[in-house]
Amino acid sequence: MSVSVRIPTILRTYTGGESEVTAEGTTLAEVLDHLDGSYSGIKGRILDEAGQLRRFVNVYVGNDDVRFLENLETATPEGTQISVIPAVAGGA
Repeated sequence: MSVSVRIPTILRTYTGGESEVTAEGTTLAEVLDHLDGSYSGIKGRILDEAGQLRRFVNVYVGNDDVRFLENLETATPEGTQISVIPAVAGGA
């Protein structure tokens, strides 16, 4: 299943500056594997050493945060848009 993945500015060095790329997979885990095959190293910036989503990275399949769905096993239907969004913290 082909999906589009929106890449945050901080990770665009992996995608040659592209803000949106195409990947394949029926689950988020498969999409991240495929993405890493095309853009080596990007998966390591999204997942921690235990293979889980990093604490300060949010991933949405469509409009839904995968942490409230099935996490890495969340289904990624054909044409779905996946958004990788770094968490914002701090402020006054």
